[in-house]
Amino acid sequence: MNINKFDKLLRVIIKHYRYGSATHRSFATLFLPPTFEVFALGNKTYEHYNEVGLYVDHRLEQLGATRVFELGLGDDDANIEDDFITWKDKFWPTVCEFFGIEGAGEDVSIRQYQLTEHNDVAIERIYTGEIARLHSFKNQRAPYDAKNPFLAPLKVNRELHGKNSGRSCMHIEFDIEGSKMRYEAGDHLAVYPVNNIDLVNKIGEKCGVDLDTVFTLTNTDEESTKKHPFPCPCSYRTALTHYLDITGNPRTHILKELAEYCTDSQDKEKLKLMTSTSAEGKAAYQQWVVQENRNIVHILEDIPSLKPALDHLCELLPRLQCRYYSISSSPKLHPTSVHVTAVVVEYKTPTGRVNKGVTTSWLKEKHPSDPPCLVPIFVRKSQFRLPTKVSTPVVMVGPGTGIAPFRGFIQERDLAKREGKEVGDTILYFGCRKRDEDFLYKEELEEYIKNGTLTMHNAFSREQDHKVYVTHLLEQNKDELWRVIGEQNGHIYVCGDAKNMARDVHNILLKVVMEKGKMAELDAATYIKKMDSQKRYSSDVWS
Repeated sequence: MNINKFDKLLRVIIKHYRYGSATHRSFATLFLPPTFEVFALGNKTYEHYNEVGLYVDHRLEQLGATRVFELGLGDDDANIEDDFITWKDKFWPTVCEFFGIEGAGEDVSIRQYQLTEHNDVAIERIYTGEIARLHSFKNQRAPYDAKNPFLAPLKVNRELHGKNSGRSCMHIEFDIEGSKMRYEAGDHLAVYPVNNIDLVNKIGEKCGVDLDTVFTLTNTDEESTKKHPFPCPCSYRTALTHYLDITGNPRTHILKELAEYCTDSQDKEKLKLMTSTSAEGKAAYQQWVVQENRNIVHILEDIPSLKPALDHLCELLPRLQCRYYSISSSPKLHPTSVHVTAVVVEYKTPTGRVNKGVTTSWLKEKHPSDPPCLVPIFVRKSQFRLPTKVSTPVVMVGPGTGIAPFRGFIQERDLAKREGKEVGDTILYFGCRKRDEDFLYKEELEEYIKNGTLTMHNAFSREQDHKVYVTHLLEQNKDELWRVIGEQNGHIYVCGDAKNMARDVHNILLKVVMEKGKMAELDAATYIKKMDSQKRYSSDVWS
């Protein structure tokens, strides 16, 4: 939705509130101005931090709505829940005072779902395995999306790193023949993971529950459209394996609920402290949960007296979300398969534990088989697109797995060249640690260079005494960069780390426009914003 349509929607809401039928509101509030309060969600890593929230807050006030409480800004690069709780603790008393409502004091914990354990459900009516993701017992039909992912056979899983790397990066191909799935180079592939069986078993062990018990959680609010938190009935094992996030850092509201299950007073006070909004409590949570990277399994292990009801834990834990990967293939070359490039995440925490990425560690063990190994996937459309005209030159900056979407781009440009079309310069800046260890798709890229499709600048950061990154090479090649974006109206693409690399590229771009375009800083910034609005400067980044 563009900003003009969004603004029109806000005006319609205000107008409806003021002049709509009294059947929609009590007569007492019919002629009062609408009230509002806004808490915005954003991430300081990105340029337009909380821009929508800021706009809504300002525009509602302009349209005559009455602000009840100050704007809240949440930063997901830090601790967005902490931001919200700090804001909420001041928000509720203000709202109660504004409307003359008597506050209830301390938060009261009320269970949202009612537990039913089953002994007699027909096995074919129990959600389990891949069915857990389908939300249906019927055959799959397109279109495929978050609620109806396609169970794709895995057809290729090969290692991209050299034998001396010490790390792992997978090239994975999924078979989508006959599925009617459509994708374009630059789109994202969503993959639904499965939790590690050892972690699941530990939760059952710590809670003292038979994980094969079949249960249902039913919403106690009869008017709610969400009857169950996830497809039920299912076993606790299925819920913990397919539905619930058991590897993330639990939020403070979860710890607050769990504290009540501690039989040791010191354990209880420890958890309650970390849920408080005091400086000491925030610091304790940040250190013990975030910095030491504890998930729910670690917390159950490290708080011996904590024995929560497993059904309550299933209610509290967030849903296991799909993971998105930049598609690393072009449908013009690979119409019946979709490829992704993924580094296997594995690291040691300050407590000495080894944490593993949910999706990549699961996929690492998946290989082509008969019957086929099925993975739930769907395509998320992106605005990360090649120019319409293949004659338009492009510069692509993608260190590490940032190369993924550019592999698809290069495939399309190479195909166009082989079809006899006039193809503009295709320039890639790729970086890795060492050429013999983690130079992804080395042979493919060298073949594209050999046939004249690709120009590549490589940064091998650890092959010399001082670190060399793609941003260093980009800065050295200011003339080439300006020729593409300034003289030939070309495009520049950035894929990878948002916090450092993408920000550095933006700053270099600003310098190049100022120096080569002979512009003042303000004019150069305007020039880059115009490139952005024209889709000539595109980013696919993550923090």
